[in-house]
Amino acid sequence: MITYAEHTLANGLRVVVNRDRLSELAAVNLLYRVGARNEDPRRTGFAHLFEHLMFRGTRCIPDFDAPVQEACGENNAFTNNDYTDYYITLPKDNIETAFWLESDRMTGLEITPEKLATEKAVVIEEYNQRYLNQPYGEQWLLLRALVYKVHPYRWPTIGLTPDHVREATLDDVRRFYDRYYRPSNAILSVSGDFDPEELFALAERWFGDLPAGAAPHDELPAEPVQTAPRRTEIRRDVPATQITVAFPMGDRRSADYYRCDLLTDLLAGGTSARLYQELVKKRQLFAAVNAYITGDMDPGMFVLTGQLMPGVSTAGGEEALWQEIRRLAEVPAAPGELEKVRNKFEANMLYGELNVMNKALNLGYYAMLGDLSLLNGEAAIYRAIGAEELRQTAERLLCPEKSSTLIIYGDHEA
Repeated sequence: MITYAEHTLANGLRVVVNRDRLSELAAVNLLYRVGARNEDPRRTGFAHLFEHLMFRGTRCIPDFDAPVQEACGENNAFTNNDYTDYYITLPKDNIETAFWLESDRMTGLEITPEKLATEKAVVIEEYNQRYLNQPYGEQWLLLRALVYKVHPYRWPTIGLTPDHVREATLDDVRRFYDRYYRPSNAILSVSGDFDPEELFALAERWFGDLPAGAAPHDELPAEPVQTAPRRTEIRRDVPATQITVAFPMGDRRSADYYRCDLLTDLLAGGTSARLYQELVKKRQLFAAVNAYITGDMDPGMFVLTGQLMPGVSTAGGEEALWQEIRRLAEVPAAPGELEKVRNKFEANMLYGELNVMNKALNLGYYAMLGDLSLLNGEAAIYRAIGAEELRQTAERLLCPEKSSTLIIYGDHEA
């Protein structure tokens, strides 16, 4: 159980805090409600570009990392399709350093032509390394374009093409910063041994005078209902043929999220799960298999993927995957099988409560979802889902007409 208190400043910054009396460390997390979904289709990759730019210094603090290190702290960030997250852990006595740094770069980021050029080059090289020059690196570019036709989830966080970042102007980047990096579009979450009122006062001191601005409201196009199977086949320099099958599913706040999460654990929640036992160990059709959900704020994806063993036909491997999909939809999970995946979730949840960084990250995330009570309530949701409910969900969602199949053949394969 994670206890928390919350307060919203006059400028719209939401502050959520947890008191951890056992930790000598404090974690400060700042979540901005901006991800790849908020980008212009003609200028993708900007949310990820800003994850880099935000460490390039401000007018007052030219080197962001130096004060963190002097305070014996560590910091990092990540971006996804829905939000961007910046976090710092440091000794609790130095927590004000984190407030000072984050408040300064929220509105004071110094974006110069030189800094922009440097980070553009870094991001473009990352695009090349992660997507173009790596086996199966194009998977997410191709799969998203297959599953989504109008929603901005059709491109990954890195962007549609490196040209969008390469061609970005200083004005383009400054407009993005001014629109999304503001108190009214952010959530500050903290875990450490502090009285909540003390942290609310610190937030008021360091963030209270920042101008709120207008909270951005992006109208995103709804993805049309898929009614026919989709398929893409390509040939690349990869060691083995990879088969990926994806299905549309509900958003992170829907009941389907929890059901689909359990279904993927039934399929691929370790070496005792169905896909490994049947397709890798018993039938030896696949060298590796996996199943997962994207868990997006808007309707996401349920994905199964695997790499074939040498000599196994693509048709045979694909049919074997579909046999496991049909089994989910036809036969309810055995009580012991379902209990195992429920227990796995609860264990992961308890593990997430062990350190201040996980708690700060989770506080910000669930606040963004709009229901902080889920932080302590999701175990009961998972526990209440029955085998027949899972079977019906699989039957409804995992059907051929809603499938998108991506085949990546190796150059050496016939």
